[in-house]
Amino acid sequence: MKRAICTVIGLVLTFSGYAETLRLSEPVSQDAQSETFGVQLDKSLPKLSMQSLVMDSSSHLAKPFQVETRIAKVCQKKGCFFIAQQDQHILRVSFRDYGFFIPTDSSGKTVTLAGELVKKEISPEQAAHFKADLKSDTDLVKPGVVYEIVADSVRIPKS
Repeated sequence: MKRAICTVIGLVLTFSGYAETLRLSEPVSQDAQSETFGVQLDKSLPKLSMQSLVMDSSSHLAKPFQVETRIAKVCQKKGCFFIAQQDQHILRVSFRDYGFFIPTDSSGKTVTLAGELVKKEISPEQAAHFKADLKSDTDLVKPGVVYEIVADSVRIPKS
């Protein structure tokens, strides 16, 4: 009995350092290659680049689009936002009405999302909160006036 307890305690200690993937939303659709969260991806929307969204932000405000981008970091608390990065072009991505989440192990994947660009002000407290949720002391989230994507749909590859 003592040996079994020691084995269980050893397993708990061994695996306690590993972060568990959270999946707080089910995909609205999936196939062999990908899962889509939020609503069905509207493939008829104009395709934009991250470069265009960042360099010409004001002309894209409140206009629906789709973009392909890499997830640099995901909120590790719930999967309720992520940092999109393509080369040096970076935008925070939130989800419409906090209506869905993505798996917390999605970092590094290239996704297609549909949404719109918004302009907002991030307080120092909000920036600190976002950094804490990313579990990173990254400078990818800064206070001040920023542009960010509000996504309606995110298609994530399975591998």
